[in-house]
Amino acid sequence: MNKRKQLLIGLTLGRRQSKGPVDDRQIALEEEYASSIQEQIEIAQQAEHAKLDFLFKADYIVAHPAFMKKSKGIATDPTLLFSIISQYTEKIGLVTTASTSFVPPYLLARQLQSLQWLSGGRAGWNVVTSIEGFENFNYEERPTSKERYEKAAESTQVVKRLWTSYPHEEFTGEPSERSIEELNHKGSHFTVKGPLNVISHPKGMLPIFQAGASDEGRAFAAATADAIFAATPELSEAVELRADLRRRAIAGGRKADDIRLLPGCYFFVGKTKEEAEEMHRQAHAHITMKQKYHAAEELLHVSLSDYALTDIITEQILPALDSTIRSRTHSELLYRYIERNHPTVEEILNRPEVMHSAHWVVVGTAEDVAKEIIRWYEAEAIDGIIAVPGGSDSSLTLFLEQVIPLLAEYGLFRKEYTGSTLREHLKMDK
Repeated sequence: MNKRKQLLIGLTLGRRQSKGPVDDRQIALEEEYASSIQEQIEIAQQAEHAKLDFLFKADYIVAHPAFMKKSKGIATDPTLLFSIISQYTEKIGLVTTASTSFVPPYLLARQLQSLQWLSGGRAGWNVVTSIEGFENFNYEERPTSKERYEKAAESTQVVKRLWTSYPHEEFTGEPSERSIEELNHKGSHFTVKGPLNVISHPKGMLPIFQAGASDEGRAFAAATADAIFAATPELSEAVELRADLRRRAIAGGRKADDIRLLPGCYFFVGKTKEEAEEMHRQAHAHITMKQKYHAAEELLHVSLSDYALTDIITEQILPALDSTIRSRTHSELLYRYIERNHPTVEEILNRPEVMHSAHWVVVGTAEDVAKEIIRWYEAEAIDGIIAVPGGSDSSLTLFLEQVIPLLAEYGLFRKEYTGSTLREHLKMDK
């Protein structure tokens, strides 16, 4: 069983539920954009009041016109958004997302180091290799997972060197063995002279986060990341992934505790179990059978429409996974589910991976949700969670105001901040 230690808890930052259609006049659009930013500032402040470790924002450098027309959502570059939020919060960490596939390392280092300064040492970087958007960046076809992770490894190495290339001691006059230095890096993917023109931060480098549980993703995370976000819809998946990452970290010369597994926890919290279940039902009611069949085919490269809903699917009908799979992580999760359970077509179509989320889904009252998180902790499946709000605004409020205090009472979460930087929250400097 785990030795009692506090969980790390981050919150995925998003908008509250839509308040209705927006007038198409320019002034209304401007007001709606300002309202979006204000809402996210308020959620950030609410999360900080609950003493969460960090806020997290995903990013997708791609547009889907049909989805955009339907949702009428407003997207903002996460690093720029966190630059604003940093001025309205004091201690909560701010983990932005930036792609190593599309953004050159010098620009990544400059933007992220700037956020570190703006936030007073609270920034973190979620490294993504991007499975979409390649058509917007001079690619004729999607690079393979292997190619993307090779590029990510080199980019991350260069970014970290750039972060320390202009020591803050040079600016302050403090004694230091370091001086401003050029990198003169010439690698397989990047040529970067350096140094960076943004000073290193006295609180240290940004913690590195990474998402992806494919073999390439695991190898990259174990060697580079301080924490990994993961899609683990089943307890057994999380137990296996955490153990494997810790083994890989040790094999690479790191300590097992240097890497922290934070599965996505897609929560629906209600005052009653029935209320929470209705939230969950409504959240997925818009997904049609046609969309489910299409998503399953993308993940499995098999057309399930040729089978009846009650037909059993086994691994014998599945082709071997190859580099053309859109999301290898989600495909591998679904493959393993089929191998272990031999489900019906209907069961596959209702899987989280097919429903566009492979996260661990938790539905119930605050007590139910807290008990489930504790159960996963005691099974050595998690070091923390990345909380993904589901349902109504009240679900998020109940999570922050009731679930978090229950975890604190159990001894698994803080009641007050003991540090003011993300590195301190992650206990990286001890």
